[in-house]
Amino acid sequence: MPGLAPGDSAGGGPDSVNGTLVPYSSDSHVSAIYPLRHGLNPPISRVSVSWGRGNSLRVSVFRQPDSDPKSDGEVGGKVVEVTLGKSRDGEISDAQWRKIAYGSVSPFALLQSRKNSTASLSRMQLSPSPYHLEWWEYVMEYSKDIGSLLGDPKTALATLIEDPNEVFPKKVEEPSSLKAAWELMEMFYVDKLSQAWLPERLVDWLADYNSLISIDLPTVHSKLVEFQNQIVTLQVIEDDPRYWDLISSALAVGWLEIVVKLLRLHGSYRLDQLGRRETENGLVEAVAVLISKMPRMRPAIDAGKIGECFKAKPDFVKAWERWRAQITKLDSSAFWIQCDHRQTREGLKNMLQIMLGNVDVLCSSTCHWMELYISHFLYIRPFTAGLESMYSLAQKCFRLKHTSNPHKLMRLMIGILGENNEVVLAECSRGFGTWMVAHAIELLTAGSNEADILVHEEREDLGGISLEELHRLVYAQLLSSHLLTWQIAPIYLTSCMRQGMGLLEILLLKQPVQENQMLLKNLEICRLYELDGISSHLMEISGMYHWKHGRKGCAVFWLQQAHDEVRLSGIASQLFDSVGKSISGESFKQWEGLIELLGSEGQLAGGLDFLHKYRDFKKCLQHAESRKDADAARQAVESLMSLMRNASTPQRFWLPILYDAVKLLSWDEGPLINVGQTNLLLNKLQELSVARLRPDFVEAELPTQALNHVRYSLATNLGRAILGEL
Repeated sequence: MPGLAPGDSAGGGPDSVNGTLVPYSSDSHVSAIYPLRHGLNPPISRVSVSWGRGNSLRVSVFRQPDSDPKSDGEVGGKVVEVTLGKSRDGEISDAQWRKIAYGSVSPFALLQSRKNSTASLSRMQLSPSPYHLEWWEYVMEYSKDIGSLLGDPKTALATLIEDPNEVFPKKVEEPSSLKAAWELMEMFYVDKLSQAWLPERLVDWLADYNSLISIDLPTVHSKLVEFQNQIVTLQVIEDDPRYWDLISSALAVGWLEIVVKLLRLHGSYRLDQLGRRETENGLVEAVAVLISKMPRMRPAIDAGKIGECFKAKPDFVKAWERWRAQITKLDSSAFWIQCDHRQTREGLKNMLQIMLGNVDVLCSSTCHWMELYISHFLYIRPFTAGLESMYSLAQKCFRLKHTSNPHKLMRLMIGILGENNEVVLAECSRGFGTWMVAHAIELLTAGSNEADILVHEEREDLGGISLEELHRLVYAQLLSSHLLTWQIAPIYLTSCMRQGMGLLEILLLKQPVQENQMLLKNLEICRLYELDGISSHLMEISGMYHWKHGRKGCAVFWLQQAHDEVRLSGIASQLFDSVGKSISGESFKQWEGLIELLGSEGQLAGGLDFLHKYRDFKKCLQHAESRKDADAARQAVESLMSLMRNASTPQRFWLPILYDAVKLLSWDEGPLINVGQTNLLLNKLQELSVARLRPDFVEAELPTQALNHVRYSLATNLGRAILGEL
C-alpha cells in the first residue's frame, strides 16, 4: 500500500508539494511518484489510504489535534484523490480504451458473421448474387467503423484560422498513434479505390500524424510549433533565417496552406512597404500563386486546402509539365536581379528548387526519412505505384536520413512497404498492443494472399492453432482479466475454433456466483453459445453457495433450475433433520414458508416432493378443524392417503403423519376413511413397528402413548367403516 515517501515531510505550506505517494516496487529505479497536495499545516499525525473509483486512491490526511484554545481553528484533515498510472502511450486513457474495446465488438462480430456466411456459400458452390459485394468492401466497412472509434485528427491542418500570427489552426482532437497505424493498414491493404492516388494519401497521412513522430524525433511539425511560439517577438520576419528554413520544410512535405500563409506574413505585404518593395512583393506573390496552383493527382481535396486536382493521368501530366515550365521560367527571370533583399531572394529561389525536385535541397529541408519520402512523391516521382517501387524509394530515403531509433509508426511503415507480413504483425503487437493485432489481422488478410496463408496456417509449435487464433486468445485473456471488460471476451473466444470454447468454459466457471446479476449475465452468455452443461454447473455452484450461507430459498431455486436431483434430495434430507422433530407441532409455520419457496408445481426430487404434499395435508387439516367442514376433511383424507402411498414419504415420518390424522379418524359425523384405506394405514403402522427394531431407526419426538393412540384410532375407525359399509 502506498505511503509517505522517505525524506518527504507530510507538512509544508499550502502552496508546496506536501507529500508523495510511492507504490511498492522491488525496483526503486522505476517507482512512480504521485504528488499529494493536501495544503495542511504541520504537524500531520496520520495518513489513511483507501481505494477510490477507477485508478485512484483516496488519501485522508489528519492533523495533530490542537488543544490550544487560541489556535487558528484550521480544519483537522483533508481527503485528497490521487490518480494512479498514466494513459497508455500518453494518448489514450483507460476509460477510452474500454470504450474502444466495447465499440469494436459489433463490427468484429458482424465481419465474422459475414465471413462464415461467405465460407458456407463457397462450400455449397452456389453462384454469387449479382448484388454480392467483394470481400474487401466488407472489410472496408469494418475498418471505417473501427476507425471512427479511434478519433478524427483531420482538423490538425484542415482550415486556416483568422489570427495571422498562428501557423497551425486549433485542434479539435489530438491524434493518436493507434489511429495512425490503423489508417496505414487500411490504405495499403483494404482501400482498393485509393490505390491510384496512394502517394497523395500518404501526404495527407503525414500531415495528420507528423506531430506524433515529433515526440521521439525532430520533425517539420516540431520546428513549426517552436517557431509559432516565437513569431510574435519578430519585428521583421523575413530577416530571420528560421522563417525561410521553415517555409522550405513545410513546402517539402506538401503543407501548402501553411506555406502560403507564412509567405503572406512577409514584410513586403505591409502597406507602408509596397512603394519601395514592389518587385520583391511580386516575386513572393508569384511563388505563392504557383504553390496554390500545384497539380495534385487525386479525386478531390478537402475544404481549406489548396492545389488543383486531376483524376485522370493524362490531364495531370499536361498540368504538371505546364506548372513545372512556369517554375523554370520564373527561376530564370531577370526580376531576381531587382530584388534587393538577400534572404527573400535566396529563400524564394530555394523554394523553386524544391518544386523542381532538387534532391539535395529536399534532403536538407526535411528532418527524417518519411518526410523526404513524401517530398519525392510530391516533386520527383508523382507516378510511383506498386509496393516494390515504393519500398525501393523508401530504402533510398532511409539511407539518406537514417535514424538509430525510428518511431514505431516508421517501423510499421517499413514492414508494410517491404511486404513483410511477419514484421507487420510483430510491430502491431509490440507498438500498439493486443487490441490492434487482434483486429488489424482482418485488414492484413484482406489485401494479401500470403498474409492470409500466414495467419491461418496451423502451427505445431503453437499447439495446432494459427497465428490469428493465438492473437485473439491473447486479447481475450487481456479482456477477461479486467472486471469491466470480461463480458466481451466470449465474442473473441468463440471465433477461435480450436481452443476458444474450452477457454470460454474456464472463464465462465471462474466468474463469481455470489451476486445474482453476475450469475444471470453468465447464464445469458451460456445461452447465446449453447453451453447448457456449463449453465447447469454454474446454477449448481450458485445453489450450493447460497445454501451454505443460509439463503435456503435462493439455493433451492437455482438447484431446481439446474435439475440437480442429487443435491435437492440431499437438501431435503437436511430439511428433514431441521423440521422433522417438530413436524406435528405448532412450529409448522416456521418452516412452511420455506416449503412455499420450493414451488407448488415443479417436478421436485425425492423428499422435497414429500414436503409439498405434507404442506398441502397440513393446510387441509387445519382448514377442516377450524371450520368443521366435511368437504375439507375429505380433502384432507385424500391428501393423507397420497402421502402414505407416495414412496418419497420417509418412513420416520409415518407415525407423526398418522398422529396428526387422528382427528380425521375420529370425525364426529361419521367415518371419513373407508375399510381399504384403513387397512393400508394399518399395514404402514405394522411396517413401522418392524422398522423400529432396527438400530438406525430415528424416533420422532411425540408423546409416549402416540403409537398406541394411533393404533386405537385406526382400529376404531376400521370398525366404524365396516359398519358403515354393511
